[in-house]
Amino acid sequence: MDLLRSLPLGLYLEQPVTWLHHLDSRVKFIWLMSFLIAPLLANPFCRLALVGLLILLTLLAAIPLRVWRQQMGWLLLLSFFVLVVALFAPDGLNASHQPRLPAADLALPQPTSYQYVWFKLNQGLINLTISRRSVDLAIRVSTLLFTVIYSSTLYLLTTAPEEITAGLESLMRPLRRLNVPVTEIALTLTLSLRFIPLVLEEVQNLIRSVRTRAINWQKLGIRKSLQVWLMVSERLLENLLLRAEQIASAMTVRGFTSPNEHRVQWHQLRLRRGDWVALGSLILFWGARLAWGGMI
Repeated sequence: MDLLRSLPLGLYLEQPVTWLHHLDSRVKFIWLMSFLIAPLLANPFCRLALVGLLILLTLLAAIPLRVWRQQMGWLLLLSFFVLVVALFAPDGLNASHQPRLPAADLALPQPTSYQYVWFKLNQGLINLTISRRSVDLAIRVSTLLFTVIYSSTLYLLTTAPEEITAGLESLMRPLRRLNVPVTEIALTLTLSLRFIPLVLEEVQNLIRSVRTRAINWQKLGIRKSLQVWLMVSERLLENLLLRAEQIASAMTVRGFTSPNEHRVQWHQLRLRRGDWVALGSLILFWGARLAWGGMI
C-alpha cells in the first residue's frame, strides 16, 4: 500500500507535462471557481454537460490512464451509487397524489402524455418509485458531487503548490489595502500543501509497522484493539508535531523573521497565448451557462 500514490489529496502530476500544466495558475483558479459556481441553480442538462466537460478536458490533456483512472474511477462509482440511491429514495414532496385522469366513464382525450411517476414497483415488501422529482434530485446531487470534487482534484493534479500560492497571492493583492496579511496567508498555504505528503507518509509508515507485527486482532478483542489504535494515533500526532518543529527550526536557523522580508519567488506569473485562449473560452462558457443552463 502506498498512500502517496493511491490518494488524490494534494497529488501533483510532475510527468508527463500536459498543456494544462502550462496554463497560468490564476487562469486555472478562475476556471475552478467557474466549475464550482456554475452548477448552482442550473438545470439537470447543464449539470450533466459540466460532468462531460470535465471528462473531456481530462482526455484532451492526455493525462495517463493510470492517473485519471485512479483519480476519476472511484469518484464515478460514488456518484453513480448516489444517483441510484436518490432515484429510489422518497422525493420529499409532501402532497397527496390523486389520479390525473378521471374515472373511466368520464375519460376525456388528454392533450399530453405527462406522467409524474415514471416507474413504480409495489410487490410485497418491495416498494420502489421513480418520479420526475426524484430523477431531478438524483442528477443534481450526483453531478454536484462529481463536479465539486473532481474539478478541485484536476486543479491540484496539474498545478504545483508553489504556483497555487503565487496565483492566490497575486489575486488577493488588492486586499492589502484593507490591511489583510496576504503574504502571510500565502506562506501558510504553501506550508500546508507541503505538509500533506508528510502526513500521508507518517500514516503509511505507522500502518506498515502495525502490519509487520502480525497482530491477531481477533484474540485482542475490541477493547485492546482500540487501545492499540489509540497508541498509534498518539504516535502519529507526536511524529507530526516533531516534523512541524523541525520545519520551524529550519526556518529559524536560516534567519526567517517575516514573509515580507524573506520573499522567495517560487514561480514567475506571466500570461501567455494559451492563457488568453483559456480566458476567451471562459467567456463562451459563461455565455452558454446563462443562455441554456438556467437562471442564476
